Amino acid sequence: MDVKKILNENDFKFKKNFGQNFLTDKTLLENIVIGAGVDSGDTVLEIGVGAGTLTYELSKKANKVIGYEIDKTLSSVLDKTLADCFNVEIVFADALKTPIEKIEKKLGGKYRLVSNLPYYITTPLIMKFIQEAENCVSITAMVQKEVALRLCAGEGSSEYGAITAGIDVVGDSKIIAFVDRTLFTPMPKVDSAVVNISINKNKYSVLSMKKYRDVVRCAFSSRRKTFVNNLMNSFSLPRENAENVLKSLGIDVKARGETLSTEQFVKLANYLEEKDL
Repeated sequence: MDVKKILNENDFKFKKNFGQNFLTDKTLLENIVIGAGVDSGDTVLEIGVGAGTLTYELSKKANKVIGYEIDKTLSSVLDKTLADCFNVEIVFADALKTPIEKIEKKLGGKYRLVSNLPYYITTPLIMKFIQEAENCVSITAMVQKEVALRLCAGEGSSEYGAITAGIDVVGDSKIIAFVDRTLFTPMPKVDSAVVNISINKNKYSVLSMKKYRDVVRCAFSSRRKTFVNNLMNSFSLPRENAENVLKSLGIDVKARGETLSTEQFVKLANYLEEKDL
C-alpha cells in the first residue's frame, strides 16, 4: 500500500492545526499492534486514524476496529487504504470532545485503545480514559519521547510527576518502542515512543479517587518544598497535625512529594478520606 501515492492522488493537504504526522513503516506498525496485545477476539478503539496505516494493521488482528478521526477530508483517502477492511468503522468526530459514555456505548463492551495523536492532546486523552472509561482494558499511545519517560518513571526520578502517579494507581506502564522522527510523514521536530498502559482499576484499594488526585496534585504543587508544607497548604492543616498524619503512616516528615510512591499516596488519601479532611 503506497500511502504517499494515495495522499497525492487525493490532493490531500496536511493541516498544522491537527498536528498530522502519519506513520508508514510497516514493521513499526505491526510491532505497535503486537505491543498493544491485540488478538482475534478484541474490539479496538483507534483515535487519530490519519491515513489508516495503523488501522489496516489493527484490522488484520482484531475482531472489530472503530476509529475516530477529526479530519473529514481524509474520507476519500480512507476509502482506498481501508478498502479491504470489512471489520472497520470510521467515525468522523473529535474524540476528545465526545463523551466517554457515547464512545463506550458504540463499542459495546471491553476494548483496547490505540492512539497516534498530535502530542498536545495525547496526555489529556490518556487521562480522560484513565479517569472516566469503564471498559478500557489497555491504552497504547504514540507520545513524545520525553512524555513517555514521564509516564513510565519511578518515584524519586526527575521525570516522576503527577501524571505518573495518576496512571500508576490504576495501571502498569511500559515503553514498547522508541520511534525515530524520520519514520513519520511529514517529519516532526521531535522523537517519539510508544507506551502501553495495562489498566487494572483494582490495583490499589482507593476510597476516593478524587481525594487521591488531590493528594497527588498537592505533592507536586511545589517541588522545592517538603511534602508536609504542601500538605499544610492544600488541606489547611496545622503543622503539628500534618506531621502527625505523615508519622502515623510511616512517611518521613522531611520527604518531598516526588519521593513518595503510589502506595504511600493511596494510604494518605484513604486516611484523609476516612477522617474527612
